[in-house]
Amino acid sequence: MITTVVYAESGGTYKTTMTANLAVAFKRMGLDVLVIDLDPQTGNLTSLFDVGENRGNPDADNLVKHILEMPDGDFDDLIETAEEGVDVIPSHDMLGDFTSNLEQKISYETGMKGISRDEYPRFELLYNLLWEQEQLNEKYDAVLIDPNARAEDLLYNAIYALRTLVAPVKPAGKGSLSLDGLEEMVGNMETALDIEIGLSCVVPSGVGQTNAHKQYRDQFENTDAFATPVSIGSRESLMDAMWEARGSAFKVVEERWKTYEEDGEMVSKKGERRVPDRELQTLDKLWQLAGFIATETFDVDIDHELVLDIDDYGTETVEFDLPAEPEVAD
Repeated sequence: MITTVVYAESGGTYKTTMTANLAVAFKRMGLDVLVIDLDPQTGNLTSLFDVGENRGNPDADNLVKHILEMPDGDFDDLIETAEEGVDVIPSHDMLGDFTSNLEQKISYETGMKGISRDEYPRFELLYNLLWEQEQLNEKYDAVLIDPNARAEDLLYNAIYALRTLVAPVKPAGKGSLSLDGLEEMVGNMETALDIEIGLSCVVPSGVGQTNAHKQYRDQFENTDAFATPVSIGSRESLMDAMWEARGSAFKVVEERWKTYEEDGEMVSKKGERRVPDRELQTLDKLWQLAGFIATETFDVDIDHELVLDIDDYGTETVEFDLPAEPEVAD
């Protein structure tokens, strides 16, 4: 089973769009996929997949209530299915108050049970909900989390529950992660949670054509410290169009979504986008990334072939390339 948190400490790394693209890629590989949105920001995965109608309703049942063991309904009723077939547990405004609500729960339960606050399993609540209570391993082949970026209770619950990270990194600028910084980040999380955390791979994202960007990309691709199966070029237009298409980059290209100015206003329409080779190459890289995570990190069987059915264009086929078998000397 695939269990992955797509996490980056800094912004601008395609964290949310990468989560969405991986989820859709896994779905197209024949897997049953659930994505959990733990980011309370408004421009997040919930918005991208066009779900979460009740995210602003304080009376609506939501994931926080289930994590804190005060649900208003069945867990399955939280799940919505996006247009591309991926199941989603949407974000809710209550996520922003998770720590304060958790503190109230801890104060009450430690007082009732006579245990110290240090003994309370505050980072294990999501793990217990997903695996022990709901047994999602019997319902899904892949569970992904798009977390909040701040190192606080929600993030630690996500990492404790799924145990494996995919780390998109920026090629340059303030907040960039170095190789040493990645090792330190994972080590700090392991110490805080007292578990082993797997780093499936690092994905340099938004890589431009400057020498500095290329040098940064090469630094990751040439290291033995982490796997770097692909790097994603600077594709702002493609990634931005995902928000208008309300779906993955695969959907953007297949339906040819484009945002442009018309009669003094910005509009987004299907059937208007060109199909440049560089965007097809980006879809190929996303497919290779998903295939690497599925097969190399988790040893999951997948459908290797993706057929893109592009409106008024035709079909393009992408194949996941298995790593070459090492040669055996005679």
